[in-house]
Amino acid sequence: MTRLILPLLLLLVLVTPAWSAIEISAPGQQQIPLALTVLQPLDGGRNPALAEEFNQVLSWDLELTGLFSRIDPRAFLADAGRLGLLSIDVDFAEWRLLGAEMLIKGGYSLRGGQLVVEARLFDVRARRLLNGRRYVGKPGDVRRIAHAFADQILKSLTGSLGPFSSRLAYISDQSGRKELYLMEVDGHKPVRITNHRSIVLNPDFSADGRRVIFTSYRAGNPDLYQRDIFSGRESRLSARRGLNVGGRFAPRDDRIALTLSKDGNSEIYLLDGNGGISKRLTRYWGIDIDPTWSPDGDRIAFVSNRRGNPHIFLLSTDGGDPQRLTLNGKYNVTPAWSPKGDWIAFSRKEGSLFDIYLIRPDGSEERRLTFGPGNKEHPRWSPDGRFLVYSSDESGRKAIYLMRADGSGSVKVSGGSGNCNHPAWSPRW
Repeated sequence: MTRLILPLLLLLVLVTPAWSAIEISAPGQQQIPLALTVLQPLDGGRNPALAEEFNQVLSWDLELTGLFSRIDPRAFLADAGRLGLLSIDVDFAEWRLLGAEMLIKGGYSLRGGQLVVEARLFDVRARRLLNGRRYVGKPGDVRRIAHAFADQILKSLTGSLGPFSSRLAYISDQSGRKELYLMEVDGHKPVRITNHRSIVLNPDFSADGRRVIFTSYRAGNPDLYQRDIFSGRESRLSARRGLNVGGRFAPRDDRIALTLSKDGNSEIYLLDGNGGISKRLTRYWGIDIDPTWSPDGDRIAFVSNRRGNPHIFLLSTDGGDPQRLTLNGKYNVTPAWSPKGDWIAFSRKEGSLFDIYLIRPDGSEERRLTFGPGNKEHPRWSPDGRFLVYSSDESGRKAIYLMRADGSGSVKVSGGSGNCNHPAWSPRW
């Protein structure tokens, strides 16, 4: 398989935080006027298409956050065309005149197939540099560089890195069979990474983001497979009789929670990194499926019909009796525990449609995030907990969507001719 990620060297780090951390769960209430200028050539050589691609990728990432209101580039004055990598080189009075509070400037050079990008974030009010990075790579890395700088911008303003350098895994049938794909967070550069010519389901990333597990009917049974993303090496972890489905890596090690039906009933088990059974967590006549780990790895949320209808339950990985979490609705499925541990996202069927909800692990503050036509299913969190990815058929065909954790800013990111579902969000690479 073609190598998916090329290394980037971060050679220069200039960070002077001046802003207090912003809570992104209510982005529309704290929009910051931002001026984003086009990269200027550092050495005289020009490549306008490359500079424009950097600008487009960075713009998309920042728009998704909901934190910024963009200053119209048509209003920019003379300083927009000057390089300005240091505070003394920036005409802050000019930008204040336009109402900007944040300013992004930068430059690039191309020499012998090597791309260098210098990117800067300035606080216009304080007349100071907030974050500076020097990225070295190849011209084909420009999108990755832009995503990486968007991550840094969020860190400067919120205190934690953004998720834009990560990847999305999902299932698509555009080849005629359900196969596993990867793409950038904004939907670009989709790559098919399985060729099972069968049914592939339910991907999940390892804690280091380098491996992905999934269920496949390649051998005629729903078995659990593992694939190394970079080398392409693939192995079958669990081929026990019946179901081997819903595999989820533990947040800090190689343990895997999944559903097995080897004894005739669907139960939650824990596997070790080699696929051996280390523990059986549930023992009940009902169906127990869709496990998801708490961030500390001490608890599992899962779906069970042990009270009649599918509801979400919590269970300690040390054992004990499951505790029911959802009390409302009659069909609650596909839970996903947030990386911060403060929310569990899930899908609920009301009438004939699914929508996405949040609930606290103690059962409080249940809230509905999605509305409107179509089904919204299989929510999964970004590694920073700011966003959710999910699948929806609201446009007539199943596709992958992103939204902020408060339900705002929904945007379709998958393309192609097939149906796309079962998304998973990688850790940062």
